[in-house]
Amino acid sequence: MPDTALARKAEIAGPIAFDRNAEVFALMRDSATVLARQEPILAPVVERIVLGATDFSDALARLLATKLECDTACHDRLLALATEAMRVDPTIAGHAALDLDAIKDRDPAARNHLTPFLFFKGFHALQWYRVGHWLLGQGRHALASFLQSRVSESLAVDIHPAARIGWGLLIDHGTGVVIGETAVVGNDVSILHGVTLGGTGKESGDRHPKVRDGVLIGAGAKILGNIEIGEGAKIGAGSVVLTAVPPHRTAVGVPARIIGSCSEPLPALTMDHSIPVPPGIDFVI
Repeated sequence: MPDTALARKAEIAGPIAFDRNAEVFALMRDSATVLARQEPILAPVVERIVLGATDFSDALARLLATKLECDTACHDRLLALATEAMRVDPTIAGHAALDLDAIKDRDPAARNHLTPFLFFKGFHALQWYRVGHWLLGQGRHALASFLQSRVSESLAVDIHPAARIGWGLLIDHGTGVVIGETAVVGNDVSILHGVTLGGTGKESGDRHPKVRDGVLIGAGAKILGNIEIGEGAKIGAGSVVLTAVPPHRTAVGVPARIIGSCSEPLPALTMDHSIPVPPGIDFVI
């Protein structure tokens, strides 16, 4: 069964009822065993994070602690925090496993589940967001803000912990991605580097975009304001989107305008960034 089909089944049954964690962890351990043998320089890291872990949640907590450790927050405290979050809220690890499925399925650079788990900072930033979002629910606002700040400093990805983000996400490359406080991102969304889901000024309240399931957002696109990007829409690279985009339509340009329909129902899954250009038009502004 393809990974995207697994995500769709999870949508029906619920991410915990349909648990990918054990299967993904088994795949990662197999790859880690090979990697430790092939690359001795990486063996200590692989053994400490993956081969020494008891399960997927444990491995994820170990990984996350290594990404943000600093003088202010030591490795052991970050490890304890991530472990606590995933123990209290198992959906954190459940969604992380589905994120790995999405990366493996959509990114040709991810030859297995282990590679993005260890090395893709878009994945790392997303999982620390999930911990920060849990902290907000516990009323621990200062610590959630600290994690957001550390992720931004260390990984160049800035996701507000109050944003609401689904599962099956690919944040490809990650550098420069900004997701604002009241943004909503659905399931099976693909976001390229340099994307902003931001506001339009100093307005308060609900002021950030709502991105529905299956949307593909090209590199450098800026989506600004409390607008809806409908299910299965495609946003061209470098576009500035200031108005709503209907489901299954393609928007490109500065400012963006609708230039046609998407050729696939959920473009995030195919990662096809080509755009339909109307007859007689050489370029779109």
